[in-house]
Amino acid sequence: MKILVINTGSSSLKYQLIDMKNEKVLAKGLCDRIGLGGSFIKQTTNNGGELKKETELKNHNEAITKTISLLTDSGVIRSMDEITAVGHRVVHGGEKFCKSALIDEEVIKAIEECIILAPLHNGPNMIGIKACREILPNVPMVAVFDTAFHQTMPEKAYIYALPYSFYEEKGIRRYGFHGTSHKYVAQRAAAFLNKPFDTLKIVTCHLGNGSSICAVKNGAAVDTSMGYTPLEGVAMGTRCGSIDPAIVTGLIEHDNYDAAMLNELLNKKSGVLGISGISSDFRDLDEAAKGGCDRAELALNVFSYQVKKYIGAYAAAMGGLDVLVFTAGIGENNGDVRKRIVEDLEFLGVEIDYEKNNARGIEIDISKPNAKVRTLIIPTNEELAIARETVSLLNNSKKQ
Repeated sequence: MKILVINTGSSSLKYQLIDMKNEKVLAKGLCDRIGLGGSFIKQTTNNGGELKKETELKNHNEAITKTISLLTDSGVIRSMDEITAVGHRVVHGGEKFCKSALIDEEVIKAIEECIILAPLHNGPNMIGIKACREILPNVPMVAVFDTAFHQTMPEKAYIYALPYSFYEEKGIRRYGFHGTSHKYVAQRAAAFLNKPFDTLKIVTCHLGNGSSICAVKNGAAVDTSMGYTPLEGVAMGTRCGSIDPAIVTGLIEHDNYDAAMLNELLNKKSGVLGISGISSDFRDLDEAAKGGCDRAELALNVFSYQVKKYIGAYAAAMGGLDVLVFTAGIGENNGDVRKRIVEDLEFLGVEIDYEKNNARGIEIDISKPNAKVRTLIIPTNEELAIARETVSLLNNSKKQ
């Protein structure tokens, strides 16, 4: 069973072809600058083959067609008939989806209704789905939602203190994101420790250019830092995270900001980039801080401090903590940030071995031997998680 995993952006398309017999990635690639000048496809295969092909990609249909042609021409598969199903990453499922769904006309309509909740993500996701259905009309397709894992949050965790009608009529509530990643690494953590998933209190820290923290109690998400959109929560690469809403109204009233200007400011010019004035890349910030740049040091401290606060809050919300997990680009690879985050968390039982903390991108327990809380690095694999969800849904549909 070979599953094609698709993650569509407004001008890009990431893909992986995974053989689910052994969960082996046969090929992965990127179609970039779709609809723009200078478009190309880049692909690597499991035998070490790499290529980059400059080619015109007028739209996502053309990107899908050329992706499949590249998979066949490079010998990864003999024909598109070998593709058993397609798993699509969909960012926002609203309240309509608490789990993955086989894509049909009803599901497409529901995804389109959620575009208003995530216009920068669901629109492109929908383009990718429609393009795949046109190119592969007889291949079953599954939508795997970033928000689905968080649908187990209790009402007290997702309701905002706004007029209740805003929730009833407009769907304004905390949804949370990175759910596929949080679920995958939480389950992997339980398996790594050889403990039942449904008995653990876990905090998962997905730390990258976009970052979110999730509280997982007894196998279910009970709270998460991102909210109605991926802007809420900790300071991120370029996103401001949670701020006083009066800042926004003040900028409108006194500085003549409009919606477009605010969106640009809060999503693209803030976060650690805004604080440091240097970069949104934590590698650049590390280097600048070591060179004596105070604002780079401040940016790292602000980010780490905010993550630390969420860990403490979620331990309180769950009534304890058994496992702390770091994942994604920063979480997996930046030992200095991990060290900053866990400092002063000894009272919770979080104690790490600083030598083990030098690890990068591997599955490892970095706790001290007698630490009450196990602190793990678990590399995320959202594509594999999407492929697994796709296979599980296909198998369940055959049984019905």
